[in-house]
Order: sequence, then structure tokens, then C-alpha cells
Amino acid sequence: MLVEIFLVLTFAWMAILWWQNRAKRDMCKYIKSDIPTYPFIGIAHRFIGSSEDKMKTLMDLGREGIKHNGWTNAWLGMRLFAVACDPAEVEFVLKTYLEKDDVLKFTQIIIGNGSIFASVPIWKPRRKVLAPTFAQRKLNHYMNVFQEQGAVMVDELRKVADKGSFSVWQFMTTYTMDSICETTLGCKLGIQRQGDHLFLHNFPQVAKFITTRIMSPWLHSDFSYKLSGYYDLCMKYTNAITDFVSKIIKSRRTALKENNNTIKNDEYTPKPFLDLLIESSGGEEHGYTDRELLEESLVMLIAGTDTSAVGSSFVTVMLSQHLDKQEKIYKEIQAVFGDSDRPITAEDLPHLKYLEAFIKETLRLYPPVPITARKTDKECVTPAGTKLIPGVGVVIHMWAIHRNPRYWGEDAEEFRPERFFDSPPTHPAAYMPFSYGSRNCLGYQYAMMSMKTIITSLVRKYKVLPASGISSKEPLRVHYDLMMKHVDNFQVKLQTRTN
Repeated sequence: MLVEIFLVLTFAWMAILWWQNRAKRDMCKYIKSDIPTYPFIGIAHRFIGSSEDKMKTLMDLGREGIKHNGWTNAWLGMRLFAVACDPAEVEFVLKTYLEKDDVLKFTQIIIGNGSIFASVPIWKPRRKVLAPTFAQRKLNHYMNVFQEQGAVMVDELRKVADKGSFSVWQFMTTYTMDSICETTLGCKLGIQRQGDHLFLHNFPQVAKFITTRIMSPWLHSDFSYKLSGYYDLCMKYTNAITDFVSKIIKSRRTALKENNNTIKNDEYTPKPFLDLLIESSGGEEHGYTDRELLEESLVMLIAGTDTSAVGSSFVTVMLSQHLDKQEKIYKEIQAVFGDSDRPITAEDLPHLKYLEAFIKETLRLYPPVPITARKTDKECVTPAGTKLIPGVGVVIHMWAIHRNPRYWGEDAEEFRPERFFDSPPTHPAAYMPFSYGSRNCLGYQYAMMSMKTIITSLVRKYKVLPASGISSKEPLRVHYDLMMKHVDNFQVKLQTRTN
């Protein structure tokens, strides 16, 4: 009898959902997809495999969107997502819908109300506080940190140079971790010399759990997620990270109080973001609480460490695959520095124009964050005539936008840094590795400065060569766990330069 009741209730629940989604099914008549979709699960089964399988599915969706004039659809369980791959349409969506989609709120398990995915009422006032801390004048003060930590990384690379293939990932991620902890939290950890840190071990685990939940509709409910076993493991890693940052915040607050709310800084030891946040939010007494500082510090720590490390690692692999272009970069560096070994300064970076184009082209083809999503809260019609209705998520597909031949030409799949000189994108939203619009990443210039500095330091000392068995003719194999990374873990070889 209980079985019969359960089946009846299940059937009734499914029938109600099917009826409620009728408007969304109608929307799919003009936002098309040729990817097979099944009742009640949509394409969720395609995300069950490995992280590489997940990325392959995301790439298939991107190609579908390009094929269908910039839009396609994807059912994830009973939720419908419209996938946007056209810059003009994306610009309209990002201006019309400011709220991040509910699936991105699963990141709250680690960053709470951190501004990157926070609801609009929280994001708006925090954005006003955060924006001044990323002024170019203040960022220039961090060049000494980038340069010094870059010098440490170059020195550490001596251990693996001239010895065959190795993964550059650990070197890049410890460099970015040391840099971000010093510039954000005001502490020197010396992780590069140690070779590891609990954050670098724990965050990738948290990212995997969050990605699994996002792409598994049966885990979207808090009830089912906590029963799954994923929750307890995710919290174990999350608590280790938040405890680490919380201790630094408390220590910094104590230091500020002992120094009458000011810690002496000069051009060589600029104020970290944490101090600037305390000041710009109202000071020690009236500014952000420890919880608010923790949330924003975690956003900067995660984005600054992982995003910059992923970007720099992809750039390093692309240097190994395009030796002729690497030689152009080396000659450009020589033109700026000559045969000297003087430190890199903020004034040097604007002169490294081909290096910047090389980095931009790498981020075009391999954006560390390939997708994001917005939530529709009202009905609207886009400039191209696409009707969006409330309750539908809109996936902004950066990977596909960057490869859309309508904006990048028929050679959109080709790696060609020169395109940023002779044929830049025809729409401002055609290039958005750090998102676009009012909710774009505030740390874009910070990340570019860090990447240009570390790649310059690397190329001045070493020639980057392809890893054994890695073909330079095929696109890189990538996988997805909140960020897109290299399946082969960024393998290269280094040869010490003799001139």
C-alpha cells in the first residue's frame, strides 16, 4: 500500500512540474538545441562523468549556441537554461539581469555573501567599497610583491630546469598564493620555498564538490545534499580554509589596534587589501565585521590565487607550443631590459605589448572561468528577438563567445595573438575572460599585472619547450571544476638561457 501511495504522489508531483514548465517548453521552440534531451533529467546525465566529460558537454553546448545564431537551451533536471553565445545578446542580458543564478549560490558554502556571487542588495554596496581599492595607482604599489615573488619562483624552477618534463602548476599556484596573501592579507607565508599549503590542497576539493552539486539537480536541495555525504566532506575542507583566513584577519585587527588603527606603510610595503577594506568600509569601529571581511578576503584569495595561476599556466603551455611567438616575446623583453637583470617595474609593463597580446589570446581560447549564469526575474525580448521568461537561468558561455566566428573571423579557433593588433573584436563583449558589465571582475588589472610580471620573469631566464609526448598541433585537453584547467596538468620543459 505504501509503495502505491509513493508512486501516486511521485507521478502527481512530476505531472505538476510538467504543467508548470509548459511556458519554458514553448520557449525551447525558438531557442533550439540538437543535443538529445530526456524528460525530467534533461542533459544532467552528461555531467555524471569525469571533469573532462563535464567540459566536453559545456563545449558541445557552446558549439550548439554558435550554430543556432547565438542561443541554445539546456535542461538540467526540471530547470531550463538558455545558453548565450553572442556578445550583443550577452551584453543585453548582463545589463537586464544583475542577479546571479541560484546554482551559483552553492558557492556560499565557502564564500558566504562574498560579492562575486552575492545577491544584488548585498553586492551593490560592497562593490562601492571594493572598487576604490583596485585603483591603478594602488595596484602599482604591488609591483614589488609581484617582482620579488616572481624572482623566488624563477629560482625555485632551477630544480626542474634542463631535466625533462614537469608540471608548472605547483610553481604558478604557490607564486600566486604568496603574492595574494601578501597583497590581500598583509602576511608573507613563504609557500614557494615550502612547496605546499593547506589552502592549495583544500580549495580544489571544495571546487569539485561545488561543481558536482551545480551539475547534479538531485543534489540541489539542501536536504538531499546533506544526506549525500558530499556535504560533510566539503565542510571539512571549507572549515580548514576559513579558519586559516579568520586567524589572519583577527591578527591584522589586533595589529591595527596596537598601532592606533594605522600600520606604517611605504612604497615597498603598501597597504594590503584587508587594511584598505577596513578603512573604506568605515574604519575599525564602524567598518566591516570579521564575517564580512572574511567573505571578501576569501573572494580575493580564491580568485587571485586560482584564476591567475590557471591563466599563467595556460600561457606557459602556449609558449611551449608556439616557439616562434615566444621568441618575439623574448626579443621584446630584451628591448625593454637589455642584458640587465634589473627588477621589473610597473613602468615596464605597458611596453610589453606583444606579451600582453599573447596573454589575451591565451585567455580568449582558454578562459579560466568558461561560464557564468544570471537569473531571469522578468520577461524581456533581446535585440535579436529572443524572448526570455522569468525562472529561466541564462548561461553566459565565455568559451563559446571567444570562438564565435561572427566576431572573431573564420580563424577563431586559431591561436594568433596578432589579432589584437590587426583585427580586434568588433564588439566590446566579444572578449570577456573576466566577465563583462557592472558585475565584471574588479581584479582584472591585478591579474594582468601579475601574469605579465611572472611570464616576463620566466622568459628572461628560461626557454619554455613542449613536454614529451604533447602535440602542439592539437587543442589542449581541458577539464572543468569551477575553473577550466589542463588535463595534462600544464606539463612543459625548461631550458636555461645562456645569453
